Amino acid sequence: MRLALFAPLLLLVTALASGAEARLQPALWSDHPDAAALDRRVDGYIASARRHIATLKAVRGRHTIENTLRPYDAATLDLNTGAYLASLVQQVHPDATFRDRGTAAYVRASSAQTDVQLDPGVYAALKAIDLSGADATTRYYVERLLLVFKLAGVDRDAATRAQVKALNDRLTELVSHWDRNIADDARHISADPAELEGLPADFIAGHAPGADGKVTITTAYPDVTPVMTFARSKALRTRLLLEFTNRGYPVNRQVLADMLASREQLANLLGFANWADLFAADKMARNGNAVAAFIEQIAAAARPGAQREFALLLAEKRRQEPDATVISVAERSYYAELVRRSSYSFDSQSARPYFPFARVKQGLLDVAAEFFAVSFEREPATRFWDDSVESWLVRDQGQVIGRVYFDLHPRAGKYSHAEMVAVLDGVRGRQLPEAMLICNFPQPTATDPGLMSYDSVQTFFHEFGHLLHHILGGRQPYAGVSGISMESDFVEAPSQMLEELLRSPRVLARFARHYETGAPIPEELVARMNRAAAFGRSIWVENQNGYSALSFDLHRRKAAGVDPSAVEAAVEQRYTRIAPIEGTHEWASFGHLGGYSSAYYTYLWDKVIAVDFYGQFDAANPMAGDAPRRYRRLVLEPGGSRSANELVHDFLGRAQSTEALQRWMNQEFQDSTEMH
Repeated sequence: MRLALFAPLLLLVTALASGAEARLQPALWSDHPDAAALDRRVDGYIASARRHIATLKAVRGRHTIENTLRPYDAATLDLNTGAYLASLVQQVHPDATFRDRGTAAYVRASSAQTDVQLDPGVYAALKAIDLSGADATTRYYVERLLLVFKLAGVDRDAATRAQVKALNDRLTELVSHWDRNIADDARHISADPAELEGLPADFIAGHAPGADGKVTITTAYPDVTPVMTFARSKALRTRLLLEFTNRGYPVNRQVLADMLASREQLANLLGFANWADLFAADKMARNGNAVAAFIEQIAAAARPGAQREFALLLAEKRRQEPDATVISVAERSYYAELVRRSSYSFDSQSARPYFPFARVKQGLLDVAAEFFAVSFEREPATRFWDDSVESWLVRDQGQVIGRVYFDLHPRAGKYSHAEMVAVLDGVRGRQLPEAMLICNFPQPTATDPGLMSYDSVQTFFHEFGHLLHHILGGRQPYAGVSGISMESDFVEAPSQMLEELLRSPRVLARFARHYETGAPIPEELVARMNRAAAFGRSIWVENQNGYSALSFDLHRRKAAGVDPSAVEAAVEQRYTRIAPIEGTHEWASFGHLGGYSSAYYTYLWDKVIAVDFYGQFDAANPMAGDAPRRYRRLVLEPGGSRSANELVHDFLGRAQSTEALQRWMNQEFQDSTEMH
């Protein structure tokens, strides 16, 4: 999931009255809007929001939840809805002109949100609300709002606020361009059929040579992942990696320079030394020093295991190149696969036949239904922007509690990785939550079952974790604490926790069946797969930590004259042991520099929490016992009604600890010792 981009810090949110359960609203896109209708709808939300703001500012006398918070909430609900819709169109619509209209509409909605956030009259009204007798959720919510307003600069003088407004509007536009430049830069390479040696048979069958005798391989994930893992041709892997990591280059160089400069100027205006400190101020980490310390702590924790893993990779490479001393980025996945075969007796291709896309999708729904005690109901076909898009109702004890959408296969111009995006905020008695998965999994055909890798299945579970968090947390009395409206460096914890279910043979046995025979995946294959999947975790953590350091370092230094390639090279040398390839500009396709900006550390921060959470479940059968219900009740259902630190403590009985992560990283050696 990418962070919401609708404000420079915490997403402005909505509080509405509680009451009876909300009725189901019409499905997204049910009226088939054209580009002009999109503009009218978003502009209508903006106009409505301004009327609500005028209402609360006109209050004379005592400010209450009724006369101040509710109209504020109605305004921000309008703005959020418009921004969600515009952002979604920008990311998924197949027509470039329509996507352009989405980008422009998103900029307008975001600008209107900034207007509210910088309005001293709104801030004064919220600050003056009489909270005597208010419950803990209401108090926490208002406290968070006031923090966000202050961090946004609402208490600065008029001239400063005008500068802040201009910078926020500029950043919204820049981030939109950053994302579009990556998504629109769909690349491909040509290859001789002989270069496909080692790739799965279904991949080769799906990449028949053209009239020129060449095979076309794209930079979409269903092509990149198998090539980097299985192709014996180092030249093929290197050529594809060059194109993949250079998406968005060179055009994103200037966009990044402008983003860094604007963020630095904004942070300085608001009294912070740099953007990284400002961006951490409303999160679990609280400040940039804590983020820096965390990055170093993770580097130290991962180092011993990564050294052992690297030694195994290098030994494998030396079977072919006796004098080898390095493992390059184009070799890491390939040699990791060979190590899994030689040391763990597991070939990733042996598992893929048990993961046809359709069965994985249904299996995930079935597993989630049992784990979260909900059910899913496919809605009748609706004509969306693409025929493959689906909508599903989520029910709790028969009652509809939300709607989810799936847009799961690649196409030109679409967001190119995997994410969950909010569609509607959920508010008890007012509106049911809705969210969408935007992914790029292989699309099955009459002759191709769309076999998935284990890693892709894990990604599917990850994004579904975000989805259920948004839905189950979407029944609060206030939209401002609904779903994932919380400290943004907690939002990856529930998604990464759900990934851990795949470690359970019982979970896999529920849906992993051979696409031809229907036979369940053998238990001994699952055992070998789990042991093999544990290999490379420390190097993966080092790699993620490198990305964390890159996003953080780019935003903690002076923006003038920053060379992102030099920063990237320094980070790679300090935090990772996998050698880069000359000519790559991976920072240019690092989409998280847009929404997450300096906070990519979130993924590892939340990995620590996620594996600690998973340790509270029955390892033999995570569906068993009271843990799934406790997890839903204490972590997901509260949404953002309490601080994330409190949610962690509620479930664990203590603060999170890196001990679980260290055990997770070193599991490969424990298991391999037992195996041998």
